[in-house]
Amino acid sequence: MRIVAGEHGGRRLVTPRGRATRPTADRVREAVFSILGPLEGVDALDLFAGSGALGIEALSRGAATATLVERAPAALAAIRANLAALGLEDRARVVAGDWRRAAAGRAYGLCLLDPPYSLLPRLADDLATALVPLLAPGAALVIEGSARAPILPEPLTLPIASRTDRTYGDTAVAVLRMEGP
Repeated sequence: MRIVAGEHGGRRLVTPRGRATRPTADRVREAVFSILGPLEGVDALDLFAGSGALGIEALSRGAATATLVERAPAALAAIRANLAALGLEDRARVVAGDWRRAAAGRAYGLCLLDPPYSLLPRLADDLATALVPLLAPGAALVIEGSARAPILPEPLTLPIASRTDRTYGDTAVAVLRMEGP
């Protein structure tokens, strides 16, 4: 796996061994970040960070900071190794713990949500309540899930201004823009 574009484009990332982590494919990341557009100065939040590929891609493309939240020890080690190899430790914060509590107290301009596909349906009820305080006005929320199931239930009680849905093989992605200030 590699960083697709930006300051660190082409650089390789390490991933945790085993099947517990499912890294987002390069082409899916490329498509998502093309939809998102410029990220200069944005604070990013990568929940269920895995190898950190999404948050690191955001940093490579100009995000000011990234908070990467993960619980699995092997994934945390991969995130820390990737940040160190790229010299990004000063712009990133790695948080070990539950996603609902780990990122509290701050609003982000970009939230990347890529949980295990089997977990996404169970998260749906918590999403609006947990994410609203984490999203700055006008923020983008990217949710990755299985193409075999709906990513989000309707109606979702978030202040959504626009939504873009795409499918890439077995992966479905929803990019939601929150209402601005």
